[in-house]
Amino acid sequence: MSNASDPATAAPTADTPPAEAPHGDDQATPAKRRLPVNGKQAIGGVLFALLGLYLSTVTPSVEIAWVVAILLLTIYLFAFEIVGVDVAAASIMVLLGLTSLLAPVMGLSAGLVDNMHLFDGFASNAVISIIAVMIIGAGLDKTGIMSSVAAFILKVGGTTEARIIPIISGTVGVISSFMQNVGAAALFLPVVARISARSGLPMSRLLMPMGFCAILGGTMTMVGSSPLILLNDLILTSNKALPAEQQMETWGLFSVTPIGLAMITTGIIYFVVAGRFVLPASKGTKGKDDAMAYFRDIYGLDYELFEVEVPEDSALIGKTLDDVEHDDRIRVIASVSGRSMKYGPGAISRDTDIQAGQVLGIIASPAPLLAFVDKYGLDLHSSINVLSEVMTPTKSGVAEVVIPPGSTLVGKSARDVWMRKRYGIATIALHRNGETMREGDSIRDIPFNAGDTLIVHTQWDALARLQKDRNFVVVTTEFPHEELRPKKVLHAGVFFALALAMVLFSDLRLSVALLTGAMGMILSGVLKIEEAYQAVSWKTVFLLASLIPLGLAVETSGTAKWIAEQTLSVVGTMPIWVIQAAVAVLATFFTLVMSNVGATVLLVPLAVNIAIGAGASPAVFALTVAIATSNSFLIPTHQVNALIMGPAGYRVTDFMRAGGIMTVLFLIVMMVMLNLMF
Repeated sequence: MSNASDPATAAPTADTPPAEAPHGDDQATPAKRRLPVNGKQAIGGVLFALLGLYLSTVTPSVEIAWVVAILLLTIYLFAFEIVGVDVAAASIMVLLGLTSLLAPVMGLSAGLVDNMHLFDGFASNAVISIIAVMIIGAGLDKTGIMSSVAAFILKVGGTTEARIIPIISGTVGVISSFMQNVGAAALFLPVVARISARSGLPMSRLLMPMGFCAILGGTMTMVGSSPLILLNDLILTSNKALPAEQQMETWGLFSVTPIGLAMITTGIIYFVVAGRFVLPASKGTKGKDDAMAYFRDIYGLDYELFEVEVPEDSALIGKTLDDVEHDDRIRVIASVSGRSMKYGPGAISRDTDIQAGQVLGIIASPAPLLAFVDKYGLDLHSSINVLSEVMTPTKSGVAEVVIPPGSTLVGKSARDVWMRKRYGIATIALHRNGETMREGDSIRDIPFNAGDTLIVHTQWDALARLQKDRNFVVVTTEFPHEELRPKKVLHAGVFFALALAMVLFSDLRLSVALLTGAMGMILSGVLKIEEAYQAVSWKTVFLLASLIPLGLAVETSGTAKWIAEQTLSVVGTMPIWVIQAAVAVLATFFTLVMSNVGATVLLVPLAVNIAIGAGASPAVFALTVAIATSNSFLIPTHQVNALIMGPAGYRVTDFMRAGGIMTVLFLIVMMVMLNLMF
């Protein structure tokens, strides 16, 4: 059984580079690969164990010692990928629950986390919110809105990373400055999927820049992230304990905008310049060699998709498709003239006239296509732009169809039944008795025999209809069966706008506001409940929900406070900018292992007291903490990182490689901007 496939959209003159091996030498034998990986895991395990033993000798209590040990185990499991990150997180959650049973053996008076609250993460505001935004994003995608946005971005940005990344990342960054960054990322996830499918760029090259800029966008306004929303309340609380001369003023909505703009700009430049080195390139949309591999290997077809434009002086004007397709060995599958776009059943036929200015979507081998272009003086587009909406792999592709013995088409030819016009399938090859005939071999004039295999290019909705037609047996079954509901676009827009309005202009809890939009889409028929379940990435849900108890243990055990005190005791006598940088680094570390809200609540009072003692501005130190808790790129514990990890197939090492540099850049830009402005 074959897979649905679609030829690449690049021009035939462009050389296709060989596919990169995913993450190192994947061609090595399992035995050769297993030993080094296991060796690294073993060495890493020993080092982490030694570090844990040392820290247990300096921690002030047994409880803190055990929390530090579990924290190190979590980092080890994430860094070396002993198991999947969701499995690792769930295992840590269970381990924390078992400490209630093992407390006497561990030297504890009680478990590290109360088992009555062990599963609170599954009902947390963050987890319910991320479920809701996934459903909302799926609803918008189901109406075709996201597909239109993707088409517009491709039209403006083309199909190159250097243009697409700034457009997507910059747009998401600005949007996330006024709504939760995970909401902005989830909203654009289907857009990136569409762009990846149409441009041939792997999702792994696009999702991380988009996700990182969604996080960075949260630093652009005081409502862009939970820590910044919370900051002014924390400042007012701290003021109650401060003398009049040390009282802090609260921050305005756009006080941090220059910092956020600098952050987003830095993120975009980073991925445009260094993306080729830090982003994995092996995952996501198939390239041209992968896409047509099946049909090339089985039938020897080297077809690709092309887009050509007919200039005013072309000799092709006035001819019909039947005049040129057979002789020039090309097949027209779509066209657009002015505002009229033709594709699918009833649209394209052999008597279709060719007009000046018309854009033709063609499937052919590169050599005949180039000869056709030269013969008639046509303009060959470098990529599929004008017809991208109908020639995308999500809408159309190459498939196999067999003529069964009972078909009424036996004895008739494709020309006799007007196959392309009637059924919406353009025959590009006919396979019979071990021989494959293609365009130019009069395949449309040959009467069908029972058992003939037709290789066709078709719209997926047309192929879905053929599955119910007894005249055909559709061999290709793995193709997008997605049922778009464009008539529901108003319903989707209303409930999305309602959810967004409640997020921005009400005090309603984020999860409730977003669930209102999600349930509205389900109740109004934008999504079926089964589709809503399928839209949720349960791996992401379990990853986030399972880590929340660990953050709770870090906070309630006093571990967080102890780490903060130890770090700041080392830099307490250094210059103010060094102390400020230490506070930022500490906030960065804490946000990797606990919620950014928890890290902010814990560190803001500490940072205020340190600033006063050092003669610095306590308000600026408090702002430093609130911004630095967005510096969460190193491991996929942030909601946005967890969201994009599955669709792009990222590994923890991918985040460590790209996120490590981003973490350093974040700290540098933040420190420079804070000191320039304040």
